[in-house]
Amino acid sequence: MRRFGRLLLAILRELADENAYRRHLAAHGRTATGPEWRRFSEERLRAKYARAKCC
Repeated sequence: MRRFGRLLLAILRELADENAYRRHLAAHGRTATGPEWRRFSEERLRAKYARAKCC
């Protein structure tokens, strides 16, 4: 049951971009702050909507 709980939490963290945010912090050598989360979120959204969708 514990294993299932850990798996569920890992999936939720991935869906909520928590894991991506942790990777972002590690890659840029920064600490978790409100402004840093905002910068990360805006960067992800900008990249997401900059890609053109076809059809």
